[in-house]
Amino acid sequence: MIRVILFEDNSSLRENLSLVLSNTGGIQFTGAFAHANEAVARVHNHRPDVVLMDIQMPGISGIDALYTLKKQFPDIKVLMQTVFEDDHRIFSALCGGASGYILKTPDTDQLVEAIFEVHQGGTALTPSIAKKVWAMFQHQLVSRQPSFVPLTEKEKEVLNGMVNGMSYKMIADACGITFNTARWHLKNIYQKLHVNSAPEAVRVAIENRIV
Repeated sequence: MIRVILFEDNSSLRENLSLVLSNTGGIQFTGAFAHANEAVARVHNHRPDVVLMDIQMPGISGIDALYTLKKQFPDIKVLMQTVFEDDHRIFSALCGGASGYILKTPDTDQLVEAIFEVHQGGTALTPSIAKKVWAMFQHQLVSRQPSFVPLTEKEKEVLNGMVNGMSYKMIADACGITFNTARWHLKNIYQKLHVNSAPEAVRVAIENRIV
């Protein structure tokens, strides 16, 4: 049985969800509360497996309560419910350790599925929220990519030789340049890629698909 507790300030929604969850197989509904001001005490007393947390409530917000609960009960699953899709709330909730972020909907089957999903260790996201999370992830990934000064075509040839395990002399012969010119290109490559050795240059080249 999955022990579930609910924090929701909307009285009609709170009553409806309480009724649904109390009559759902596999779920033991242990309590519903109109605010999260005493969330730690409530969770301590009811020992739920999953906490359903509204974001917008009087007093302590659902996100503030989330952060507090995860500090006290790091293993607890907190499923955020909201009508808000703004990036800031989504980011704050996920960074705070929420196991899911779903939009409120009349379809309570989605909520029940989300409860089982997070209890089993998964992450429950409404499709529109999942799309926003993916977009944020892509943005973070791009913003973290290192900034390199573009290599010249000859520098790329030299770097490609390094990636293929060629010696400096072999690289010079393959590129039709002198040994000293090859070394000069290597020096420029190191500076542009922010590295100090050939192995580092090869690693950066492969990871960033420079050649």
